[in-house]
Amino acid sequence: MTHTIAVAGKGGVGKTTVCGMLIDHLIRAGKGPLLVVDADANSNLNEVLGVEVETTLGAIREEMAQAEKQGASIPAGMTKADYAEFRFNSALVEEDDFDMLVMGRTQGKGCYCFVNGVLKSQLDKYIGAYKYMVVDNEAGMEHIARGTLPHVDTLLLVSDASRRGVQAVGRIAQMVDELALKPGKLGLIVNRAPGGVLSDGVKAEIEAQGLTLLGVLPQDDAVYEADCDGRPSSKLPPDSPMKTALSQIIKSLDL
Repeated sequence: MTHTIAVAGKGGVGKTTVCGMLIDHLIRAGKGPLLVVDADANSNLNEVLGVEVETTLGAIREEMAQAEKQGASIPAGMTKADYAEFRFNSALVEEDDFDMLVMGRTQGKGCYCFVNGVLKSQLDKYIGAYKYMVVDNEAGMEHIARGTLPHVDTLLLVSDASRRGVQAVGRIAQMVDELALKPGKLGLIVNRAPGGVLSDGVKAEIEAQGLTLLGVLPQDDAVYEADCDGRPSSKLPPDSPMKTALSQIIKSLDL
C-alpha cells in the first residue's frame, strides 16, 4: 500500500521547503520509489528539489483546449481520449529516486474542476507503483476535501512561528475534522522559529487550537541563501539546522 503524506498550510510559511526536505530525507533513507505531487496552483516544488519541469497538467489542458478551438486534428489512429491520455502521461517527470507530477493551473478565469479531475485520474493510475506519495497542497484543503487525493495517512500542517500562522492551520485542522477525513496522523510543524524556540504566546495559541505539536524548525539562514542564489534548498547538507530538526520529527512519525 502506498503511504500518502500531505503537507498543508497557508502561503509564505515555508511549506514547500519543508515538503522538499521531507522528500530528500525519505530518499536518503532508501524509502523510494516516491511519487511527488505538486498540487499547488502556484507550483514551485520543482525548484526546491532542483528538478526541471517542462509542462504541467494545467498547461496541457489549456494547449489542447486552444488546439480544439482552432480545429486542429488529432493524430491519425488515435481517439480523442487516447490522445488526451498520451498528452497527460507526458507530464510525469521521471528522476532516479522519484517521479513528479505538477498540477499547474488553468489560464485566466475559470474553474479548476477539470484539471483537478485530471490530477485525480493520473494519481489513481500511478499511485500503486510507489511506496510513498508526498503531496505539496495548496494553502487550503481543496484536493483532500474534494477527494482528489486518496486517503491521507499522514497530514503535516506547517505554520511559521506566529499566532496568526497557528490560527490559520487551526482552521485547516477544524475543516479536516468537520469533513471527517480522519488522516492516520495529523500534527503541526512550526517553521522559522528564531533559535528554534517558540514564544509563550505561540505555545498558548497552539494549545488553544488543540493542535499536536510535532516539532519546531529553526530559522535557517542557509535556506534563505539557497533561495537567493537559485539553488535547491532541499539539497542542503543533512547537518544543516533545519534538516537536523526535521529529521528528528520524521523519525518520531516512524515514516
